[in-house]
Amino acid sequence: MKVGIIMGSKSDLPVMQDAADICKAFGVDFEITVVSAHRTPDRMFHYAKEAASRGIKVIIAGAGGAAHLPGMVASITTVPVIGVPVKSSNSIDGWDSILSILQMPNGIPVATVALNAAKNAGLLAVQILSTAKPELAEKMQAYKDDLRQKVEETAAEMEG
Repeated sequence: MKVGIIMGSKSDLPVMQDAADICKAFGVDFEITVVSAHRTPDRMFHYAKEAASRGIKVIIAGAGGAAHLPGMVASITTVPVIGVPVKSSNSIDGWDSILSILQMPNGIPVATVALNAAKNAGLLAVQILSTAKPELAEKMQAYKDDLRQKVEETAAEMEG
């Protein structure tokens, strides 16, 4: 079981690294590369078409600006795609990326996380994989328990 992490440009790496870090933390195998929908459409087509046969179970696709990468990849593969809108240098405050990924036509679903939220994309990918891997589900439960505990500790400190 492997997660594919792709992005439209190397400039997206500071954001997309969070997804890779989550995969590492959970012991999930992943690959990471640049695949541009606009500058390398043949590479994008090949990546999406071959993903399932190479063992990719979830694709996390980050893109800024027009942000066509997640949707185009989703149109080619049967592998679930999680889109990460990236606030790029030519972005309209990130809204162009968010709406480009979020507003997919019926029949081509892309799960969409918040702007620059590759960490959440990584967590969602782990949750998807955990439906078939009980040991991942246990790690995810421990992660969520830790989050809950930290909030409870903070609340106790504030209250008194």
